[in-house]
Amino acid sequence: MTSHFDQNLQRNAANFAALSPLGFLERSASIYPERLAIVHGALRQTWAQTYARCRQLAHALQQAGIGKNDTVAVILPNTPPMIEAHFGVPMAGAVLNALNTRLDPEVVAFMLDHGEAKALIVDPEFAPLIAKALQLRQRTEPLLVIQVEDALYGEAATQVGSVSYEQFVAQGDPAFAWEEPADEWDAIALNYTSGTTGNPKGVVYHHRGAAINAISNVLEWDMPKHSVYLWTLPMFHCNGWCFPWTVAARAGVNVCLRRVEAKAIFDAMREHGVTHYCAAPIVQSLLINAPAELKAGIPAGVKAMVAGAAPPASMIEGMEEMGFDLTHVYGLTEVYGPASVCAKHDDWNALDIGERARLNARQGVRYHLQRDVRVLDPQTMQPVPQDGETMGEIMFRGNITMKGYLKNPAATEEAFRGGWFHSGDLAVQYPDGYIKIKDRSKDIIISGGENISSIEVEDVLYRHPAVIAAAVVAMPDEKWGETPCAFLEVKAGVHVTQEDIIAHCKQHLAGFKVPRHIVFGELPKTSTGKIQKFELRKQVGAAAAIAV
Repeated sequence: MTSHFDQNLQRNAANFAALSPLGFLERSASIYPERLAIVHGALRQTWAQTYARCRQLAHALQQAGIGKNDTVAVILPNTPPMIEAHFGVPMAGAVLNALNTRLDPEVVAFMLDHGEAKALIVDPEFAPLIAKALQLRQRTEPLLVIQVEDALYGEAATQVGSVSYEQFVAQGDPAFAWEEPADEWDAIALNYTSGTTGNPKGVVYHHRGAAINAISNVLEWDMPKHSVYLWTLPMFHCNGWCFPWTVAARAGVNVCLRRVEAKAIFDAMREHGVTHYCAAPIVQSLLINAPAELKAGIPAGVKAMVAGAAPPASMIEGMEEMGFDLTHVYGLTEVYGPASVCAKHDDWNALDIGERARLNARQGVRYHLQRDVRVLDPQTMQPVPQDGETMGEIMFRGNITMKGYLKNPAATEEAFRGGWFHSGDLAVQYPDGYIKIKDRSKDIIISGGENISSIEVEDVLYRHPAVIAAAVVAMPDEKWGETPCAFLEVKAGVHVTQEDIIAHCKQHLAGFKVPRHIVFGELPKTSTGKIQKFELRKQVGAAAAIAV
């Protein structure tokens, strides 16, 4: 029976519009057209100019035959074209695929093929990488390659593009009448995981989730309008944790940064009055341990967001000494970056540094606009006791969760089993509801904010002719948070050195995935021959080594 609240009360253009972050740009350009939007070297670009360029990019893409649900890949540092792509590509109806700049050509080629990219925007720094990747592609369909020119790169560039970025944008109409998505469930971005087994998985984001996480970022930080945001976090990481759209919602300033270096960061903070930035623990440590002279005159009260390894007491203390306010967040590619936060309480300020570090090291509670995050028993799907001791799996539910994995229905179904997204991270939940990770069930190593699959590294190790058994675990590292440590059994009578193994790995893996430590010897195994990784974790001092 139809309720009287449903009779003649239908959705229409006057009372319903699909949620999308694209409207944030339009609003800021309309209300604050002359406010500064982007800083890059000598470039100063207003919100009106940014909006016009994004419309030009969208129109140029459509003129090139790229439209609804076509993939546009980009491999760019944190520069203006990367910000423009976050709006111009979806304004054309297309899907943005921001590629990790640290990957090897084979993986990039796979992503271009699997995502069926029709266009690729390339920074000169990564042109040699793309030249190799293009040779490895399996798809024969043409790929429009657009090459950016950036004076700040300062080196001769390999030419891979058929047209320059500025020439391409100039072909578009700055008054292009782009359209909002007809459905907020439409895809806006494609982001690849590092892959735990086999090839990386393509995580698909929708317009609704992108808009909602962008607004949640504002709420978690109480982020005021015209905030000045420094791009230390790569925008290829979960679309910069949705911050390109967040900054647009606040009509803030995007301070671009080609390379993450302590001097460049502190210089930018002083020159532009930076108020906010996000970074992995390695970047926070870089700033804390920088020479005192680099820190002179930096703004007070800068808000920093950190994800990855939990911030230790030394990091919290170091940030406080610089006058920075550190917020710890947690998430995954599948939940648009951070989707939970260690929300701080005022009474924590009275506690000693050790206790504050313990509380702030937790992964926390759900983001404002995420429906729920809990620790559940993965077998029964029931909540574990909130005693800070009983282990379960972190699971998310709500709007800040991916559509699913591209072309992988089995993985999508498994990830959403029981009506929750399964993170694969094992954790406990405390009486106050806050969550803390204890181990990673997928054996993912987080090094400098990058995910490394232990299985991928093991596969390469097994390809060495001397290796008969291999296991890779995370080793705590003061600089990177974690690095891969490889335990190897080798053939009897065969002489092989650590240098031999590392050289072999460098031939097949991106540099950050190569093990920093090699340990030779017999590996601990169960009666059925399964390698006991928890014993290896104990040896390297990894936290919470647990047999699973």
